[in-house]
Amino acid sequence: MLNSLRSIVQEVNGARDLKSALEIIVTRVRAAMETQVCSVYLRDPDGNYVLMATEGLNTSAVGQVRLRPDEGLVGRVVTREEPINLEQAESHPSYQYFPETGEERYSSFLGVPIIHHRKVLGVLVVQQVERRRFDEGDEAFLVTMSAQLAGVIAHAEATGVMVAFGQKTAEAKFLGASGAPGIAVGEAVVMTPPADLRSVPYKKCDNVDAELEFFQQCLAAVRNDIKGLGEQLKTRLNREEQALFDAYLAMLDDASLGGEVTERIRQGTNAPYAWAEVILEHERTFNSMNDAYLRERATDLRDLGRRVLSYLQESTQKCRIYPDRTVLIGEELTASMLGEIPKDKLVGLVSVQGSSNSHVAILARAMDIPTVMGAVDLPYTQMEGRTAIVDGYKGVVYSDPSDQLLKHYKAIYQEEQELVKGLEALKDLPCETLDKHRLPLWVNTGLMTDVVRSLERGAEGVGLYRTEVPFLLRDRFPSEEEQRVIYREQLEAFAPHTVTMRTLDIGGDKSLPYFPIEEANPFLGWRGIRVTLDHPEIFLAQVRAMIKASEGLDNLRILLPMITSVPEMEIAKSLIYRAFNELLEENHDVRLPPIGVMIEVPAAVYQARELAARVDFLSVGSNDLTQYLLAVDRNNARVADLYQAYHPAVLRALRQVANDGHSQGVSVGICGELAGDPGAAVLLMAMGYDVLSMNATNLPKVKAVIRSITMEQAESLLDEVMVLSDADQVTDKVNQALRDAGATRLIRPQVDDALPASAS
Repeated sequence: MLNSLRSIVQEVNGARDLKSALEIIVTRVRAAMETQVCSVYLRDPDGNYVLMATEGLNTSAVGQVRLRPDEGLVGRVVTREEPINLEQAESHPSYQYFPETGEERYSSFLGVPIIHHRKVLGVLVVQQVERRRFDEGDEAFLVTMSAQLAGVIAHAEATGVMVAFGQKTAEAKFLGASGAPGIAVGEAVVMTPPADLRSVPYKKCDNVDAELEFFQQCLAAVRNDIKGLGEQLKTRLNREEQALFDAYLAMLDDASLGGEVTERIRQGTNAPYAWAEVILEHERTFNSMNDAYLRERATDLRDLGRRVLSYLQESTQKCRIYPDRTVLIGEELTASMLGEIPKDKLVGLVSVQGSSNSHVAILARAMDIPTVMGAVDLPYTQMEGRTAIVDGYKGVVYSDPSDQLLKHYKAIYQEEQELVKGLEALKDLPCETLDKHRLPLWVNTGLMTDVVRSLERGAEGVGLYRTEVPFLLRDRFPSEEEQRVIYREQLEAFAPHTVTMRTLDIGGDKSLPYFPIEEANPFLGWRGIRVTLDHPEIFLAQVRAMIKASEGLDNLRILLPMITSVPEMEIAKSLIYRAFNELLEENHDVRLPPIGVMIEVPAAVYQARELAARVDFLSVGSNDLTQYLLAVDRNNARVADLYQAYHPAVLRALRQVANDGHSQGVSVGICGELAGDPGAAVLLMAMGYDVLSMNATNLPKVKAVIRSITMEQAESLLDEVMVLSDADQVTDKVNQALRDAGATRLIRPQVDDALPASAS
């Protein structure tokens, strides 16, 4: 049955809409299981389960039969969230008869839930006249099928294709990872790579005649290109090989591909989408054929498809007009895509692929554009022209939001704008509590564009300069001199304040295009200090560039990432000493900078005391530390809700590091996202952290909350939360403390509580 499963899923993935997908499911599953009925029930906005497709029951019942979650055998599958397998369904207490279906003659029943993100989207049912206890293989096949189809159905519902069944387009929520904080509300604009048949955005066609004429012009241009290629290669190809060009020309005729596309344009679809749709359908047909020669023809078809699509897209891109509030969406956004949109019109970014460390996320943070990365479930090709909300705090995207949701997010956005204006007055005031406890606030940087914004918001130093950013933005390793120039700019911009430069931290979700690291589990693999110690030539050149750049300024600190043991740290230190001594021998007037280690893995937490005894400072990387402690990939949308920085285990680890570092007389700072959370900043201050380093955007908010409380209040709050058993309790306690301190507006927006059930 494995081949049947693959074939069905492939067909369903290629369906034009939900109706087509459901028809494929019921037809193919019934045949594969050799049974007499296959039906699909899907949840509607009211929470009922509606018969949406059937092969075997009366088709007139489709869209008419509705069951509550506690009604009938289908409802029982929903409430139990597990399969129900009955040899004699009519004798079961939950059995309910619907005369319009004609199912009274069917005795055997097997129903399995279709579950996506812990929610039961629907139920997949097979039935048979004869009494039959479906065996374990049948049940396993149907469970596997429902799991495979869950994402497809969720996508289809979210894109609004339910309109075909007489329902309104529904508000939908998609999870990703936070790329840059903030709220954006605007109109979605889909940006796709040129001539990519699988990422053409869906658009309607307003002027059918003009679109048909445009399509024919593009076909004519491709015909000329193919004829030209044929002539150029005429002397180098035999007659059989030349026939390929004739085949290309034949496929473009109105009786072939051209005719199918023309029909879809007449139905209201624009030419690029209609063309891509037809090509992909034929490609799937070729790929499913048993004959090897015919399967190879799929390659020719793709080639022809891309040629025509490039003409179709070239003409449409030239006249593209961007909305005043553009939310740019793409499968994998790039820096060049950002540059195509006028700066005053770009309000938000959503990338289906990528992580918070992708190039575009780094740029988005520098440009203060709310961004969500890794929204893998977002049906981005269907988003063009839709209203979209980007929640860069929680890594969430909403499409077609309700009036209630729009109003809520617009209120948050307006409140943020007013808050930023109100906090500007704090720039030159010290970050100290009401009882005069001083807490320096530093910033995390990676680009020169970060510098101005950081200084404008009162940064007192740099707690983390990501040296990998210059590496990421090049097509080769930068030379020692190129690095020196870049580092010097940062050091001069913040002088005399301290600049903490982290040595090259690649691997995990940060890969260099010219130095690829392919691993099954990159976060537990070759990353951070492990890479640079294996390549001392890279490490030494970077350290030399850092120390040379600090000459005459002496405001550099060097930070070692991903340290897991004392020997690892000692080897890195010896290389730094070697680089320093080399520079002295070369007559550079330099000083040995302070050296610190990042505490970002559990092993370092439990050796913090030993590490602190051998370095000048400790710096916690709370993002990675949280991820490793909780075994949660922070860039994986499927487990995003399990990434909880207020988790008791995280808080206990943070306090232990602060205590162990101070026991050895060294400074302890923190440079993860947690440091920029106003509530968390209060807890970190109470734990004894000497420096908080954060995104410049959050600096005024943290300063405002620190200035609104006393150190005694912060320590009392810490004592209360450290005995709590889960992250939600901690969040509630911290938020209440902020309200009591009059800092209600600094609480991170908690949107879900105010949303309708359909959105949350």
